[in-house]
Amino acid sequence: MNESLLQSYARLIVRTGANVSKGQTVVIRALVSLEDFVNRVSEECYLAGAKRVFVHWQSQKLDRTDALHAAEEDLSFVPPFEEDAHRFMADELPVLIWLDGEDPEGLSGVDAAKVARVQQAKNKVLGKYRAMTENRMQWTIAGVPTKEWARKVFPEEKNDEEAVEKLWKAILKTARAEDGKGEENWARHEEELKARCAYLNSLRLTRLHYHSANGTELTVGLIPGVLFLGGGEKDIQGAFFQPNIPSEECFTSPRKGEAEGVAVSSKPLIYKGQRIEDFSVRFEKGKAVEVHARIGEEALKSILTIDDGSAYLGECALVPFDSPINQTGILFMNTLYDENAACHLALGMGFTELYPGFEKLGEEEVHKRGINDSLSHVDFMIGTRDLSIVGTRENGEEVPIFKDGTWAF
Repeated sequence: MNESLLQSYARLIVRTGANVSKGQTVVIRALVSLEDFVNRVSEECYLAGAKRVFVHWQSQKLDRTDALHAAEEDLSFVPPFEEDAHRFMADELPVLIWLDGEDPEGLSGVDAAKVARVQQAKNKVLGKYRAMTENRMQWTIAGVPTKEWARKVFPEEKNDEEAVEKLWKAILKTARAEDGKGEENWARHEEELKARCAYLNSLRLTRLHYHSANGTELTVGLIPGVLFLGGGEKDIQGAFFQPNIPSEECFTSPRKGEAEGVAVSSKPLIYKGQRIEDFSVRFEKGKAVEVHARIGEEALKSILTIDDGSAYLGECALVPFDSPINQTGILFMNTLYDENAACHLALGMGFTELYPGFEKLGEEEVHKRGINDSLSHVDFMIGTRDLSIVGTRENGEEVPIFKDGTWAF
């Protein structure tokens, strides 16, 4: 891959994505196999004025070994140094950059229920630190190829190098960085997303009804005045950042307890290194009460048991079926990319920052007003070529939002 393109992508992540500025501390999360690109991103952070860059190295192979061989009780133990790391994040509020290149099936065969119970136990100790950082940090997530991920996306390539090269080209294209002008391209894209959201917000919708021929028939309640957001956002201190590179969505958080019907998946879901495919989720009174999957049903069920809010919806995201990511024809087997290829929903945590005046109300009060609370947030794709979405306004008027899988306005 062209060296200058790689460096410009690293710059896009740091300056447009995370928006690192002078004097800030940065934490990068990345797989150990991504050392070379992590170094590029670190360099760009320092050039942007960062005072220090720390790297939190990760390994799916070690995670798999732990899950297969360590006792559940021992995995649930939170050592002091791990809690110290979370406390540091809460105290320092560094800029967080997550470079994602995980093997989509790197944890296949691991007991999903066991992993979920371990997460539950650790959340009892570490969950409070999430509340202390919520809406207070700049952060971004971006993809970086690994050979394991590339071989899953392009199994037909004759060697690892060609698969990685092909995935690099796809990532740069979807990030609008294939011409080396990612920052300029993103500025234009930001304007388009904000215009879509402005119209959606003007409607003051109370309900969305989804219908597609694959079996999706779902009505979701919305909270009038809660915002649709797309592209960049601000933390409580007013710092602007782009959470996702790439991003094609306009999203909102629905009202907890108001979802009825069935949502049928349109793409596989990769959850904690396990593949979930051809699945459906049935909702009653807002809660996911029944799930079925041809592949990965136990992993899907485990998502609903993480905490009290993990079985409720936290997000409704609108993405046209003809989005640039879907037009590539590639199944990335990575939620960051596949969720931005088509409409999706998310089980778990809602976005309190979408509630007007959330800064003064506080997290607890916003949750009381209908934004779901959870330590989990799992996106799954339901967008199809024939998807119809009809919105209902406060006065009862019905407005077409999506027709034949794309925007109706």
